[in-house]
Amino acid sequence: MAKNLVIVESPAKAKTIEKFLGKDFKVVSSFGHIADLPAKELGVDVDKDFKPKYVVNADKKDLVKKLKKLAAECDIVWLASDEDREGEAIAWHLAEQLDLKPENTKRIVFNAITKSAVQNAIDNPGHIDYDLVNAQQARRVLDRIVGYEISPILWRKVKGGASAGRVQSVAVRLIVERENEILNFKSKNFFRIDAEFLADGKTLKAKLPGNLDSFKEAQDFLNLNKEASFEVADLVKKPASKSPAPPFTTSTLQQEASRKLFFNVSRTMQLAQRLYEAGLITYMRTDSVNLSKEAKKGAQDEITNAYGNEYHKERNYKGKSKGAQEAHEAIRPTNFAVHSAGADRDQIRLYELIWKRAIASQMSDAKLERTNVTVAASTHDKNFTANGEIVKFEGFLKVYLESTDDEDLEQQGLLPPLRIGQSLSKKKITATERFTRPPYRFSEASLVKALEELGIGRPSTYAPTITTVQNRKYVEKGTSLGTERSYKQLVLKDATIEEKELTEKTGSDKGKLIPTDVGRVVNDFLVEHFGNILDYNFTAKVEQSFDNIAEGKEEWTDMMNHFYKDFHPKVKDVAENAEREVGERVLGTDPATGKPISVRLGRFGAMAQIGTVEDEEKPQFASLLPSQSLNTITLEEVMDLFKLPRTLGEYKGHPVEVNQGRYGPYVKFNEKTFVSLESTDDPMTITFERAGELIQMKEKADAPIYMYDEQPVTKGVGRFGPFIKWAGMFISVNKKYDFDNLSNDDIEQLIKDKIQKEKDKLIVDWEDEGIRIEKARWGRHNIIKGKTKVELAKTVDPLKITLEKAKELIAKKAPKKKATRKKATKKTTKKK
Repeated sequence: MAKNLVIVESPAKAKTIEKFLGKDFKVVSSFGHIADLPAKELGVDVDKDFKPKYVVNADKKDLVKKLKKLAAECDIVWLASDEDREGEAIAWHLAEQLDLKPENTKRIVFNAITKSAVQNAIDNPGHIDYDLVNAQQARRVLDRIVGYEISPILWRKVKGGASAGRVQSVAVRLIVERENEILNFKSKNFFRIDAEFLADGKTLKAKLPGNLDSFKEAQDFLNLNKEASFEVADLVKKPASKSPAPPFTTSTLQQEASRKLFFNVSRTMQLAQRLYEAGLITYMRTDSVNLSKEAKKGAQDEITNAYGNEYHKERNYKGKSKGAQEAHEAIRPTNFAVHSAGADRDQIRLYELIWKRAIASQMSDAKLERTNVTVAASTHDKNFTANGEIVKFEGFLKVYLESTDDEDLEQQGLLPPLRIGQSLSKKKITATERFTRPPYRFSEASLVKALEELGIGRPSTYAPTITTVQNRKYVEKGTSLGTERSYKQLVLKDATIEEKELTEKTGSDKGKLIPTDVGRVVNDFLVEHFGNILDYNFTAKVEQSFDNIAEGKEEWTDMMNHFYKDFHPKVKDVAENAEREVGERVLGTDPATGKPISVRLGRFGAMAQIGTVEDEEKPQFASLLPSQSLNTITLEEVMDLFKLPRTLGEYKGHPVEVNQGRYGPYVKFNEKTFVSLESTDDPMTITFERAGELIQMKEKADAPIYMYDEQPVTKGVGRFGPFIKWAGMFISVNKKYDFDNLSNDDIEQLIKDKIQKEKDKLIVDWEDEGIRIEKARWGRHNIIKGKTKVELAKTVDPLKITLEKAKELIAKKAPKKKATRKKATKKTTKKK
């Protein structure tokens, strides 16, 4: 048996490290956290200094037992979880749950999984840093309390299933406020003047500084230039330089991978995790822009070998963040000599991006020459300007140039040879109508940037926060490519002005983050009642407190007490006194009934309503279309919703209807067939021919692909991926099969495997009664009858359950039928 046991978080990391250590070391994985707060209770004793109650997750109990046994058989246990707060907490939980003795336990950290880094850590072990542990505990406990106390209020006052989170709710607030700015923005038109001149036969592009306010001003200006002569009035050349960006932190990697590679933040972190675990890059959750001496030397060697000494310049970068959460280094390759690496195409692309950014950060400035030209006209005093630049020495630009989020940035190009006093001939001058733009919607990358600038969240929280707000349906990604907009353009050629009417696409939100109606209503409620929690400064101060705790400057329990003494009374007050919030807007009156027409958030989403609950007649309801929003829908659009369902015609002798349901618009045919409309289909305008196409596509998709045991097999794609359906069973098709080209043998094998799996699960089967006992996860068992399922305690032996006992448990669990209420009548009975 090995004398040393090394415990890391992930199997991939364990596999890489095991290559570097000899036979005296055994490396195993904890598969992340082994203990956490319980899922179904608060798990924090607020009266006893916020003492957390940690439990081992059910799916980790066998693992903990195994790790305990391995630890007992070894001389030394090395806790080698990641070097940030989460990693330190994992190490602490391992020490606690495995009953490790301090004298036999060593804590080691490394920011790169290389032989030298791992060996250096073994040679210089430390101890668990309880300041870091407490910082993680403070975050976990505070976030649990905020979520656990506010979420039930949201269930009662806003919508069932809604939740609040200290960071996620602030992220949603940012997105909602940006959307409000866009909705309230009033666009103004103006005219931009561009000119093209000829200088010795070569084109010089110039523009008029500033814009003209109206069509008439633009027309008058072009008229002034009809007979004008033009010359170079001034020409200034200035040397300039560009410096490289620092190596990547977590947030800048997420932003640049989004701009250059089009990865979302979660994808970027998944790929970076794989590269780190393979020993190819340093730790990927970091605020630091620092590089170690060894890294700088490695970069220098690679730069001088590949490009020459003049391309190298050693640089030291200073980050904005404080040192507590900041890891030791920026994200960089572990070996600069490796220009390309990774297990698949996306890993390779991300690795190359990290390599280029890190290597460029240690390269010379680019040397430029910028030229500014002024062009004067003989008929007026408004000058045109042209700017250009040439690269005299590439420096770091030979390897890498940082991208930008500025969609309006104009690239400066080369200018033709010019001299002061040189005559220019007019090629054309255009006046193009342009419009002021509202603020841009957030992309995932720009939201990360905004959170970082506000001091909200840390490297480990950016990706989970953005994923959570989308999973909660508070935010969704836009799909619109924009709408057509017409604009005017005047073109002056020779002495003639031509007027053109052109069109362009505007308002695209594809891939941008947009608040849903649920997200808006939840945000409005939280801002109104818990404004301090959603305050940007408050959230940033909390993060600062976590940093102070990590540095040993603040007690985590003091910070919690200070927060809770104001927070808890506010929660009680809101729970008791706050009004229900449904985002209601009254739009007008129904001309047919005279009743009010409103829109609001309902149980199944945004809905329109004619009438109120106080009316004698029940109100009429209609669901909003996916493309519609509570904030922007008009009275006319709501009235159209009440025209649904629309009957389009008959198909195979059955009526075809289009309607809107809780899952979106659909076509109904034959009372049994429901076909969802595609995103480009509008239920208000869809034709019978288009509905027929959708029905035929559905029939083709639902047609049997095979007959097995005289029963048809169909296939489809659901929430959990591709499946085949046979005899009422849904059978998942995993990646080892080619779903689009399933052979008959594949289908038979999938069905046989499923039947065997069901048999293996079966413990007891009272077939005549329709009751059975099956194996469930984590060593438990379920009694099942139809759709009713009763979970047995782990200590109960399923073989000792009698049929009578099973029936009794099913009866207790089965939903009771609701008593039907008799309609109240106006008749009264006489007293006897």
